[in-house]
Amino acid sequence: MKEELLKGLSEEQIAKIKACKNQEEILALAKEEDIELNEEQLEAVSGGGCLASTPSCPYCGASKERVYCGNPPGEVLSGSRVWICKDCGNFWKMS
Repeated sequence: MKEELLKGLSEEQIAKIKACKNQEEILALAKEEDIELNEEQLEAVSGGGCLASTPSCPYCGASKERVYCGNPPGEVLSGSRVWICKDCGNFWKMS
């Protein structure tokens, strides 16, 4: 994770995150330690960017600008990527 994305975390939290070997460990640590990751941090950790075109939310109809690709907040879906709506919070897999 880029250093600027670690701003706002305690030195202890930063050390624990840096000790993680992969994105899944970081997400699991965040959940276990109740570390609140902002949208930018979450997207960086979850990888982002599933497909070239972003869909609109099928639940609330939010535009593609309000949808991102990654793991749902508080969940680690190893090997899976899902779309997440920033407006309603729902997430879904694309087939």
